[in-house]
Amino acid sequence: MMKQSSVAALAILVACVATVTGGSAFAQTDSGKARAQAGSPRAETPAKEGAVPYEPPPSADPEGAPAQWQPVLMVTSVEVIRSTRGSELDIVRVRGLTSTDGWDNPQVVPLTKGAPLDGMLDLLLVAQAPSNAMEPTGFSTADAVFVLEPGHPYKGIRVHGATNRVALKVLPGYTEVAPIRNDCAKCVGKYFAAKGAAMPAGRAAAEVVRETDLPTTLRVIKATDGIGKLETDPNRLTLMLDEDGRIEIAVWD
Repeated sequence: MMKQSSVAALAILVACVATVTGGSAFAQTDSGKARAQAGSPRAETPAKEGAVPYEPPPSADPEGAPAQWQPVLMVTSVEVIRSTRGSELDIVRVRGLTSTDGWDNPQVVPLTKGAPLDGMLDLLLVAQAPSNAMEPTGFSTADAVFVLEPGHPYKGIRVHGATNRVALKVLPGYTEVAPIRNDCAKCVGKYFAAKGAAMPAGRAAAEVVRETDLPTTLRVIKATDGIGKLETDPNRLTLMLDEDGRIEIAVWD
C-alpha cells in the first residue's frame, strides 16, 4: 500500500504549482460517471466551410476555480453513425480512457477550420481534469458525441487524445484500438523494469511492472534522482523508486 503521508505530501507539492486553463470550444458529450447537460450544441458545418466550433462561457468548479480542460489520456474508438431520414446527418461518437477517476464532462473539440486539404476532420477529446494529484484508481471511461451538419466536406475523422490518435477513413464506420495494458492501480510495492532492461533477478512476473505496459507519459524518479521542475500534468504517471528499484509511490500529477 502507498504511504498516505507520502502521497499527501506529493499531492500538496503538485497542487502548489498547478496551472489552470479555461474552456474553449466544445461539443455536447456524455460519459460513464458524469453525465453532461442536455441540449447538444452542434458544430455548424456549411458545405465547403468545415466545422465552426461552439464556444461556451468558461466554467467553474463549486469553489469558483476555472475548469482545467485537458486531453483525455487515450482515445479507444471512433464511430460515425449516419442518419438518412430527412437531411443526411453524421453523428461522431468517441470513446476514450482517462488516467483516473474524477474527470468530468468529456467534450469533443474541433481542431479543423475550413475544408482540409486531405478531407479529414481533426477532433480532440477533452474533459475537466481533477484539480489535485491523484493516486492510480484505474482508468475511467469517457464517451463524447459530436454532430456534423448536412453537406459537410469531410471524408474521414481523426480524433486525438493525450497519448494517441485514432483515424476513421470511411464514413460512416467504426474503428478501435487496444487500450494501455497497465493502469498502475496495483503498482506500489512491485519492481520496475525499464524498457529494454532485463527482469529483476529472482522476481516473478507478477512482482514486476514493465515500462512497455505503462503510458508513454511516464516519469520515473530513482532513489538518487532529484526533481528538477514542478510541472503538473494529470496525464503523466510519476513513479518514485527505492534503492532496490521497487515502486514506493505512484501518482498521476
